[in-house]
Amino acid sequence: MSPKQGAWLRALGLASFVLLLDQAVKSAVRSNIIVGERRDLLGPLDLVRVSNHGVAFGFMDGAGWVVPALTVAALTGVLIWFGRHTSSSLAWIPAGLVLGGALGNLWDRFQAGAVTDFIKLPHWPAFNIADMAITVGVVALVVIAEIYGRDKNPQDS
Repeated sequence: MSPKQGAWLRALGLASFVLLLDQAVKSAVRSNIIVGERRDLLGPLDLVRVSNHGVAFGFMDGAGWVVPALTVAALTGVLIWFGRHTSSSLAWIPAGLVLGGALGNLWDRFQAGAVTDFIKLPHWPAFNIADMAITVGVVALVVIAEIYGRDKNPQDS
């Protein structure tokens, strides 16, 4: 197996893990918590069930088809970036996190018309595992891009 194939395999493995974990927890939440219900979990952390029609943290609620279209466009950009940076020893991590998170939320949108959010912190909108994966993935992508330099030939990284 070539290093490039190995990088894609690791990214797809991580994406699959994120997608399956996200969907399993969302399924448990949908089965055990009614919409709008709040349960104390740990300290300031609450478990809730919210139907989110927007993007992460409820932004762009009610934007309709624009949200999935923007998700697919952003995901395409991340995959193109990853395709150009597979020789980087760490690029598979943000690619896998963003891919898994985006697919988890897209699955909800196409299956139920909204994303199930269930983690609630004080003074912060509800979110889910997919949102966390996307956020961490984007931060990791920025860090990796800075480490390897934007002007560098991606094949040299």
